[in-house]
Amino acid sequence: MASNPPAQCCTFGVKHEGETTGKSIKIGNIDAYVAEPTGKTVHKDTAILYLPDVIGIWENSKLMADQYAANGYYTIIPDLFNGDPIPLNRPEGFDIMAWLSKGTGGNNPHTFEAVDPIVQKSIEYLKGQGFKKIGSVGYCFGAKYVCRFMTKGKGIDVGYVAHPSFVEEDELRAIEGPLSIAAAETDTIFPTEKRHRSEEILVETKQPYQINLYSGVVHGFSVRCDTSVKHEKFAKEKAFLQAVQWFDEYLL
Repeated sequence: MASNPPAQCCTFGVKHEGETTGKSIKIGNIDAYVAEPTGKTVHKDTAILYLPDVIGIWENSKLMADQYAANGYYTIIPDLFNGDPIPLNRPEGFDIMAWLSKGTGGNNPHTFEAVDPIVQKSIEYLKGQGFKKIGSVGYCFGAKYVCRFMTKGKGIDVGYVAHPSFVEEDELRAIEGPLSIAAAETDTIFPTEKRHRSEEILVETKQPYQINLYSGVVHGFSVRCDTSVKHEKFAKEKAFLQAVQWFDEYLL
């Protein structure tokens, strides 16, 4: 693997404050959140597909989608979990691997066989809205699907991932577009050796790439950090700007 499977650290974090400005929609039978640009800057032909961590569509992810929209990008977050995300800060001992393989109640798996069709329908929705180029952001769990859909003909043109999990080496090797990665200094899921191995693979792809390492932060920092801690807030904001600048360069 280019990154390890999700673990307990994927469910911990801090809920951020702010008023969301997007709205809930349906993509067929898939719940989604959409944030539309309303300012002076509107990138009419491009959109961002936000593929979230295991907490799914919640306050923090909505606020981030709103910020992508504020930077001119129509942004949607599909529910990758069929109404079965993991609530923030689950108790110690929660079996995340059982949740991935079977879901809550044992009949709602969150494997790639279940998630791929949701991502595909979301891309088809964006194409149907007239967007000609699609960028995608993937946080933790979502990073795998950014890579899976950056292969030829699958619909994602430019990718950005933060503290990725569950990405197979072959999935990373198969990308056919520019990819930017935001990594945490302390991360058992995307540790130093996985980060260096990912760099080696990205060189092989001959695609534009970027890997930024943020000190003093842990897995999940770009979505769930404690913004009352100055260096964590700084890293989160810089990781967001990293994504926007990447799309401004390669998606427009």
